Amino acid sequence: MAAAPLLEVRNLRVEFPTRRGTLVALDGVSFDIAPGEVLGVVGESGAGKSLTGAAIIGLLDAPGRVAGGEIRFGGRRIDNLPYEEMRKVRGRQIGAIFQDPLTSLNPLYTIGRQLVETIQAHLPVSADEARQRAIRLLQETGIPAAEQRIDQYPHQFSGGMRQRVVIALALAAEPKLIVADEPTTALDVSIQAQIIALLQRLCREHGAAVMLVTHDMGVIAEACDRVAVMYAGRVVEIGPVQDVIHHPAHPYTVGLMGSIPAMDEDRERLQQIDGAMPRLTAIPRGCAFNPRCPRVFGRCRVERPELMPAGATQAACWLHAADDAREAA
Repeated sequence: MAAAPLLEVRNLRVEFPTRRGTLVALDGVSFDIAPGEVLGVVGESGAGKSLTGAAIIGLLDAPGRVAGGEIRFGGRRIDNLPYEEMRKVRGRQIGAIFQDPLTSLNPLYTIGRQLVETIQAHLPVSADEARQRAIRLLQETGIPAAEQRIDQYPHQFSGGMRQRVVIALALAAEPKLIVADEPTTALDVSIQAQIIALLQRLCREHGAAVMLVTHDMGVIAEACDRVAVMYAGRVVEIGPVQDVIHHPAHPYTVGLMGSIPAMDEDRERLQQIDGAMPRLTAIPRGCAFNPRCPRVFGRCRVERPELMPAGATQAACWLHAADDAREAA
């Protein structure tokens, strides 16, 4: 029997009220993450990937707000918790890793002080026990000479080493879920691979699930069990990572995969998806992708598709509606 989902996101809607009206940034986003699973969330800039992560950890920038749907963690609803209650969940049960480690680290405090304070805020341990745990975490995340470096400041670490410290911070209270928002973007390729391998290993050892937000399909292919593809604030396809990569069902996913260079193919030109992601003020009727879609037909322009079975994945695309109807009949 499959394990109950650790995280359930149902019809999540995030709005930003403005003087000119309300902008809908996320519209009906739904997915689950099982314990110990790595779910990749991918899409172009502006698709809503980071916003989804921010909503889950309760760190939406004002005036953004969750305006509909719900987020459940371990069976408990968390999107409507008071700030102080959510603060206890964040860090203790849900860890976060951000794109730029400098935004997560206080330049005025040593690495050790920040780790010890985080550990003591969430776990009932003495300062000495917290320091020993901090040293162990730094060793686990691959920081050499952790006993000496624990008393250094963030500026004394390289970018890759700072990101390791941030991962140690995220794991400090042994959370069940880690939301990693573009954790390797600011790093060079060789360091990226090390950080992804480290995240996978630590999550295996600690039994944590991961929501990995990225625009890098190489990282997704390497690190994830399943992948959710986002476009204009919605999930347009979700399924096992190998199926989404090798047999994409949504035309947007097909375009994304066609734009990735393949080492084993001799292609003179990469595919490109014409046009650009629509602005929040100008999301078209029907399927938001329809102005850019090479397979658009009448229904796409007037009626918005929900996720439906499409082979081994689920896709929000009317191309699969006929198969869906046949299966239902």
